Amino acid sequence: MPEVTITIGGRSFEVACQDGEEHFLHAAAAMLDTEARVLSDQIGRLPESRMLLMAGLMLADKTAGLEDRVRELEDKVVGLEGERDRLRDQPGPEPERIEVPVVPAALVDTLAELAARAESVANEIEEKAAAE
Repeated sequence: MPEVTITIGGRSFEVACQDGEEHFLHAAAAMLDTEARVLSDQIGRLPESRMLLMAGLMLADKTAGLEDRVRELEDKVVGLEGERDRLRDQPGPEPERIEVPVVPAALVDTLAELAARAESVANEIEEKAAAE
């Protein structure tokens, strides 16, 4: 079991932890140290036990606030999941009927014939212009 030295409120402590847990211990100690430094900046030097108690209470207060926020967000997620399921289960919108005008085949043929005649006339004009 490794021994780790942590510093909280300017004071060093030797603490034992499980193998591989050193990083988590340092992270927790850093959080506690942050709160202890706030206390020492506001109040000044405190007895060790009082400093640790107050810093722990400040962290507990923050944790309680975060737990409340997590519960609120979990409730919101449940509500949104219910809304998603409701929307997924309701039938889709009715298909919309769209009418597309159809050009009659006779008109298409007539237009093609007119286009061919126009091209023929254009070719004749070009030939006459080139001959002059």
